[in-house]
Amino acid sequence: MIVTLTANPSLDRTVMLPAPLQVGDVQSAASTREDAGGKGINVARAITAAGEECAAVLPLAPDDPYDAALRAADVVARRVAIRGNVRANIAITDPAGVTTKLNLPGARLSPDEVSAVVDAVVAASVGARWLVLAGSLPPGVGEDFYVRIIAAVRAARGADAPLIAVDTSGSALAAVVADGAPDLIKPNDDELAELVGVAIDGSDPQSVLHVARALVPARVGAALVTLGSRGALLVAAEGAWAAAPPPIQVVSTVGAGDSSLAGYVLAATRGADQGERLRLAVRYGAAAASLPGTKAPAPADLPTGDVPVTRLD
Repeated sequence: MIVTLTANPSLDRTVMLPAPLQVGDVQSAASTREDAGGKGINVARAITAAGEECAAVLPLAPDDPYDAALRAADVVARRVAIRGNVRANIAITDPAGVTTKLNLPGARLSPDEVSAVVDAVVAASVGARWLVLAGSLPPGVGEDFYVRIIAAVRAARGADAPLIAVDTSGSALAAVVADGAPDLIKPNDDELAELVGVAIDGSDPQSVLHVARALVPARVGAALVTLGSRGALLVAAEGAWAAAPPPIQVVSTVGAGDSSLAGYVLAATRGADQGERLRLAVRYGAAAASLPGTKAPAPADLPTGDVPVTRLD
């Protein structure tokens, strides 16, 4: 069982253009699609498509139009009733796969709604092997929200608490690293650079490794650092590995990092070693980038090209 939390879900609208975006001009779209999104939902969709049991916790008003898209996504959802509606995010992609995103703020949660979300995650974590806390935080929860959830789950479950992965950025990620002691974080190279306050050359694995080693294992159990078209780097207590992606035709990069995290968790749940976890993470990220919108990849969508993994230390 894998549990995800999407504290700030979004209705993801993707507009595909037949030519590059021209700022200030009127352009006709080639096609559009709409998906139930948010990082935790994206992870849950990929895990469910792989045939693994997964429950997605999210705040959602009973009459929110988002619920129709969520039901179409065919994920097991544990809804926490709130008053506000889910935000809408807009992604614009061109034939080269260049993506422009507009992310709107989410509904503000009241103190009672915040507590209800925490309680729902604690309840859902019974028997779970992994808990994935993913995405930005909505207004009203405080930057330490994920830290609060981690503490509540570990206090309630003790030795049976699930492993915890966190995929967020900015002050929320800083709070988790400072006080949450997660088992895994999944920043990209820009988010890692912001977190530690130093420049990182994402094209140089040793540069990324040097920065990540300041966090692993002192503050976090492991770091899966996604590098876009350059693949990803995995840093754990026992070593570090880099992986290059297989060749693909990029359609939309939205959600690729979420799918990478799903691939890692899937491999970890199945008992794979760290190198194989990284390999599947990169394969899933590449698959997502080859699909339109935030469509979650299924096993049949995974590229068959080689994903070379190199041990760094």
